[in-house]
Amino acid sequence: MNIPKVILASLLALVAFAANSIITRLALETTQIDEASFVTLRLVSGAICLWCYVLIKKVDGIHKSGKWLSALALFIYAISFTYGYGFISAGSGALILFGSVQITMTISGYIEGERLTLLQWCGFAMAIIGLTILMLPGISAPSLVGTLLMSIAGVAWAIYTLQGRTSKQPKISTAGNFIKAVPMVLLFWCVVNYASIHTITVDILGFTYALISGVVTSAMGYIVWYAVLPYLKASQAAVIQLSVPVLVTFSGVIFL
Repeated sequence: MNIPKVILASLLALVAFAANSIITRLALETTQIDEASFVTLRLVSGAICLWCYVLIKKVDGIHKSGKWLSALALFIYAISFTYGYGFISAGSGALILFGSVQITMTISGYIEGERLTLLQWCGFAMAIIGLTILMLPGISAPSLVGTLLMSIAGVAWAIYTLQGRTSKQPKISTAGNFIKAVPMVLLFWCVVNYASIHTITVDILGFTYALISGVVTSAMGYIVWYAVLPYLKASQAAVIQLSVPVLVTFSGVIFL
């Protein structure tokens, strides 16, 4: 993949990530859908979309594709991400999420032997300082629960991303990861449905948002992201994702 294609694919993936934040926040704020149903519909619809794609392409061995670790990371990310947005604004949530992603991936890259330039170290330090300032006590400090959930989501997403850097067939790997995550999220939904004192609710608009998030901004967006990852260092993949909070904040002003 040449440099212009890498740049274009990266931009498409980043837009998809930002759209996921906006769609999730819209669904939870403006519709009757609950968090468990939203994340379940998101992952299941994404898995069905990718499974159909694999069938159309007549690819064999789908049951062997993907990794259970990647699927678990995807599941933890989706759950923490969805519930986290019930406690925190879209912009702050994205900042904490991708700040955590950058810190995790930069540390991982350093362990693997990547060495940062002075400018990159400054960026890494700014990410940590920014997250620290954001969490200082005050009337604008985000919810502690929301921050914790978004931090967990960030670490899980970083693991998912790092696993994807070794994928030679990004489309098939993404499909396998989603399919392996389906039994996890269905079990989660059943437990929540059984144990929750609140009624599980799904309305048409919430259902639509979940499908868009699952099929378009997740399944298709993650395929693009997995395709570009082999051409990026861990530190580069981490840094470019810090543009997402900016996209989310501006989009939030418009749509939220």
